[in-house]
Amino acid sequence: MPDASQTATARPDELTARFEEHRRELTAYSYRMLASSFEAEDAVQETFIRAWRGYDRFEGRAALRSWLYRIATNVCLDMLDGRERRARPMDLGPAQEPIMSNLNMLPEVTWIQPMPTGLLVADGDPADVAVARETIKLAFVAALQHLPPRQRAVLVLCEVLRWHATEVAELLETSVASVNSALQRARATLAQTDAAEPTAADLGAEDRELLARYVKAFEAYDIEALTSLIEEDAKQSMPPFDLWLRGRDDILSWWFGPGIGCSGSRVIPAISANGSPAFGQYKPTPDRGYEPWALQVLEIEDGRIVEFTFFLDTETVFPLFGLPLTLDQ
Repeated sequence: MPDASQTATARPDELTARFEEHRRELTAYSYRMLASSFEAEDAVQETFIRAWRGYDRFEGRAALRSWLYRIATNVCLDMLDGRERRARPMDLGPAQEPIMSNLNMLPEVTWIQPMPTGLLVADGDPADVAVARETIKLAFVAALQHLPPRQRAVLVLCEVLRWHATEVAELLETSVASVNSALQRARATLAQTDAAEPTAADLGAEDRELLARYVKAFEAYDIEALTSLIEEDAKQSMPPFDLWLRGRDDILSWWFGPGIGCSGSRVIPAISANGSPAFGQYKPTPDRGYEPWALQVLEIEDGRIVEFTFFLDTETVFPLFGLPLTLDQ
């Protein structure tokens, strides 16, 4: 990290390079704040635009990284002003029966969007990387959305990024006492959600073997094999529909009932989403082809699949994850 005097006299190309050094971490911060992959990228672009416009007032009086975080925080707070929080289906109501009449589609702005892990988490110490991946899990990002925006910023800066309260107070132009109070309230709110404390867990060989067996079982639509892989109390959601299911029996009732059209699907690995394994699902068509159907994001615990999230907006999500919109037979 260059010192302040070096930053203050940087040429435009040097300054651009220094901005770009912080893109990934600013994107991760903005994503945790906004719960939208595309809004997070827009927020970082706006942060860089404001930084360029205000650079003559910066004069190297603070570390460039801290200054960019101050701008990014203000950008996110502006974007969140007067807006409803993004959510997952389970945040909006109880689980329902696995029947077609319970399907209700809600607008895109309702839902938390998935994000490729590599755009948010850099390589580094394995323990740090594992914890960083946990703090972009869909459940954790959803839990953050329960917090008022400023509390959200305080919690992410203090608990995720490990900033000191004095640093956060300076960034937010408030007192240390106010930061500590906001952090205490944010922790209390998070404790009432389903979000787990971040841990340094990562997929091992057994989990990878489990995923291979899942792909084989799903493509074969083998109910016995699937039953052996799914936790009894597992959950499934399918944004943009608000219906979500709890329990292996209801999930399989959906797959072999209203969702029977997915029988014969092809499932191909995708880049990791939100620190979790992800797959592109292509549903068979009447002409014996395949059409994009869902980005499947799976959660695994203790050797079983405990949650499925099927993101059905493939036109938006598949390109983000490098998945083709057509699939050869």
